[in-house]
Amino acid sequence: MGEGGWRVGGVGWLDGVAQLEWVVNGRDVRRRSPLLLGSELAFVFEGERRCVGFWRAGRWLGCSTRTVLAAGGRSGQCADCQGMERSNSVAADTRLDDPRPYHVYLAHHGSVIKVGITAVERGEARLLEQGALASVMISAGSLVGARRVEMTLGATLGLPDRVGIGRKRAARMRPGSVAERSTGLLDVVERAAAVDWPEGQVRCEAQVSDHVARYGLPDNGLRAEVAMVEPVAGSVIAGRIVCTIGSDLYVETPAGLLLLDTHLLAGWTLGRSPAGAELTVPLEKLEPAPRRDDQEALF
Repeated sequence: MGEGGWRVGGVGWLDGVAQLEWVVNGRDVRRRSPLLLGSELAFVFEGERRCVGFWRAGRWLGCSTRTVLAAGGRSGQCADCQGMERSNSVAADTRLDDPRPYHVYLAHHGSVIKVGITAVERGEARLLEQGALASVMISAGSLVGARRVEMTLGATLGLPDRVGIGRKRAARMRPGSVAERSTGLLDVVERAAAVDWPEGQVRCEAQVSDHVARYGLPDNGLRAEVAMVEPVAGSVIAGRIVCTIGSDLYVETPAGLLLLDTHLLAGWTLGRSPAGAELTVPLEKLEPAPRRDDQEALF
């Protein structure tokens, strides 16, 4: 898949399936490869890791300097391209004139529930991209109205608008039950009902969507044993995908269950590895999570 200058741009979710996105530097040409549960990964890292450019006005623009990136960074962009992308971004509040309708949502991440916004036309893609265990849409309307609701709920109910990757990964070890997640979200919906609503958004009927089964995350959770770190040219990633959640893959390998942060793939050219190739990417061993009774003893 990496022939002809194709580089990994990142992972997105389309029609409820995680997709590896490929770009050609300097041209608005993209393609996608679905990351299906049970499928085999077999890639070799080629050449140097370079900036993939940035998204602007519905087009992918290549990096003008094709900057070489550090192998272990979690971004596939250089500082200049990151700045260009954020200069016209809903996430950075630099594009508040977007006329599309927006939802305000609540997302369940185990020990915490966050509030956020997403364009109505994107459906649940934003929730799947962030790896939410479950979610509920609570209002719909203008972008400015959505931001006001998000800020109001954050201030009055103490809801964060961001959740760190460490907390998200910890939640996957003990995701709880569908009923527990639903109860947690509906409790916050009830508390939000007592808050004075800013103009520009209309409340929605609360219908909880649970995403755990779609990821392939078992009810008793997953605990990775190793993680990929700083891939190098010529190294191979190989194994069977058992879970795709957010931008992380959990891959069954001879070295144990591997946590693959796909941010580390962005900017690399990946070629197909030979049949039967062994896993040779640099790995780090992950510390086992404390048992539940050990955790309770800390508090």
